[in-house]
Amino acid sequence: MKLPNGFGSVHKLPGNRRNPWRARKTAGWETDLEKGTCTQKYITIGYYPTQKEALQALADYNANPYDIATDTITFEEVYEKWSEEHFKTIVPSARRTWKSAFSYCKPLYRMRMRDIRVNHLEQTIKDATVGANTKGRMKSLFNLMYKYAMKHEIVDKDYAALCDSIKKPKPEIVRIPFSDEEIQRLWDDIHFPFADMVIIGIYTGFRPQELAILKIEDVDFENLTIQGGLKSEAGRNRIVPIHPSILELVKKNYDQAQAMHSDHLFNDEFGQQGTSLTYDKYRGRFNKVMKRMNMNHKPHDTRHTFITKAKAADMNEYILKLIVGHAVEDITEKTYTHRTIEDLHREIQKIK
Repeated sequence: MKLPNGFGSVHKLPGNRRNPWRARKTAGWETDLEKGTCTQKYITIGYYPTQKEALQALADYNANPYDIATDTITFEEVYEKWSEEHFKTIVPSARRTWKSAFSYCKPLYRMRMRDIRVNHLEQTIKDATVGANTKGRMKSLFNLMYKYAMKHEIVDKDYAALCDSIKKPKPEIVRIPFSDEEIQRLWDDIHFPFADMVIIGIYTGFRPQELAILKIEDVDFENLTIQGGLKSEAGRNRIVPIHPSILELVKKNYDQAQAMHSDHLFNDEFGQQGTSLTYDKYRGRFNKVMKRMNMNHKPHDTRHTFITKAKAADMNEYILKLIVGHAVEDITEKTYTHRTIEDLHREIQKIK
């Protein structure tokens, strides 16, 4: 049967194949000037068990053309495209967790994204010889990849959302606030490298990652505030008042950064991989401080200490949420209340 010009073609491939009939379209011509030849280039629509099904697929494509690349793209290729976009927005330590989760998805790598179903996703998670947290991370990875695939019309159904037999476990996080005696020991040994950074974390409530990447331009000595923050809409670029107790420490780090011609507020002048800090670098230096002081704390305990002491000092709840970057649920406070810098300073000075 002769097909119309430009319609495409269907032909049977040799050998014993499950789907021997190929439907294809002309994708252009390739000219070899040296040989004086012109070769036709094709794109494959798909492979089918019968000629009739191949012709129907070709007719469907001509009636409603779609991107062939998205129709044949594999799970591994979707991950590469998604991660290239997503990794630009997250820190290196977070990237490593996603890469680790992906490494346990090998059974899916070569599968076409359009062919993957719920049982493939669930079985991959169940067969992974990892703990519950990593399995939960794999499920989260599927969620994000399918969100990307739906957005770019690679798939038309979110099978990750149907993986209801895999539940991400709630993390058990133990936070231990610094005691008054421990804080005093930090002050007593303030000249030990990065002891001042730990104290500034305790008096500001910044997350360790937020603290590590603060820049000198974020410090406003006129209003005695620091602008910074990551993670959520409520937490990004928030205004944190500088507690009087740490003002000199902030100034010292500010002056040191300027002397080093560094854009960042905190620096390691002896750092082998640059002077600026990341969360991983900060964690290593934090642990050295804990070892020196004979304390047993994790980096996020500084933030927990600030929140604990703020509540004990009866700080205004709404202002506390503004300072630490927690979402405000009270619609009246969120919409109609405007707090001034003076309000922030008055409340933070309740912490003695």
